Amino acid sequence: MASKPLWKVFLLFLAPMLLSNILQSLSGTINNIYLGQMLGVGALAAVSGFFPVMFFFIAFTIGLGAGASVLIGQAWGAREPDKARAVAGTTLTVGILFGLGVAFFGGVFTEPMLKLLGTPADILPDATRYARIILIAMPGLFVFLLSTAMLRGVGDTVTPLYTLMISTALGLLITPALIKGWFGLPQLGVASGACATVVSFVVATAWLGFHLRRKKSVLAPDADFMRHLRVRPALLKAVLKVGVPTGVQMIVVSLAEIALLSFVNAYGSHATAAYGAVNQVVAYVQFPAISIAITASILGAQAIGAGQAHRLGAITRTALLMNLVLTGSLVLLGYLFSRPLMGFFITSEPVIEVAQTLLHIMLWSTVIFGMGSALSGIMRASGSVLVPTAISVFCIALIEVPVAWWLGRRFGLNGIWVAYPVAFSAMLTLQACYYRFVWRKKAIRRLI
Repeated sequence: MASKPLWKVFLLFLAPMLLSNILQSLSGTINNIYLGQMLGVGALAAVSGFFPVMFFFIAFTIGLGAGASVLIGQAWGAREPDKARAVAGTTLTVGILFGLGVAFFGGVFTEPMLKLLGTPADILPDATRYARIILIAMPGLFVFLLSTAMLRGVGDTVTPLYTLMISTALGLLITPALIKGWFGLPQLGVASGACATVVSFVVATAWLGFHLRRKKSVLAPDADFMRHLRVRPALLKAVLKVGVPTGVQMIVVSLAEIALLSFVNAYGSHATAAYGAVNQVVAYVQFPAISIAITASILGAQAIGAGQAHRLGAITRTALLMNLVLTGSLVLLGYLFSRPLMGFFITSEPVIEVAQTLLHIMLWSTVIFGMGSALSGIMRASGSVLVPTAISVFCIALIEVPVAWWLGRRFGLNGIWVAYPVAFSAMLTLQACYYRFVWRKKAIRRLI
């Protein structure tokens, strides 16, 4: 890391991860278009009804992967490949065991679980078929998600990108093939999306294992790695210490968005459509900010592992500057082309006007969000997770949602969107204060 300018290291690490995030989002968008256009609104509703359950399990897995990638990064920076394999082995074992539990109980109780979520009776059979396939396949899906996340800990973001490209390409081909019965395949209806998802990640994971063995990666599934496939309580505790708060934060963010959506829905379907269009654009603008935070966390962990904690300040400054340049550039483009962007999702002129106004109110604050995320990411590298996560949860649950409710009552729909800049500004202020006055004065040490 010291042999290249830090901004180049950032870009080399960041670019494949950013492309992966965009590709993953596009995959989900196009898959929903397939279902909605080829099978109708009912099919899309059936899949959407399973989303809260799916998000909970994915949030747990992403949190587990985030914790593992930090510990693997520290071990990799310390030139301890065996310890990196031990962390990966423990994480994968826990992921597989958790996945088996989900597959058994979720597969057996799929319909009662969906009824508990209030799934409408007319889409319950389709939703049950879709959900049961995904739930039974959870062990394999967890292996896929964890493997790609942990590779970042050893500085490899290119292999996860290739793996995701294979998975996405297969999914986008198999889904319509199963819907229409191409190549003599059965027509599976709503279950087509679930079956395509399973086939695509199984094939992609198999390719990943073969590729890692061929390139002799430290995390390749060879005989040496297999002996690490067991739970080591000390390592698991360290992984969960970093990973659980990350997963909890994701769940809180999701619940807050549900609350804000309920406020928006009160203004009618036009407001809901504007909400959806604005969120589509904001999601893509936020990708650099999120990817920069992950990059800062991994590079920081590697620096700590290498005994170069003095480089954390430079990594932080680079992350903040990269966020200003990359996220700021997308924000600028968003303002310049706000009307065409909204017109891409919406055909009604009055609704485009509403959506454009809402985008203008909050888009600039995405840069502020990125700054706070970068500081949180660099602190996560040392294992300082609880306070940064608590700050984020506090700002989302106790500032964003109440402010949206209060300003919405006083100023209407526009007031709801003001809550985003208010919450992001509070988040950055609190994260910066903790970083400057507490975290920087703490002794930085390895977690394992």
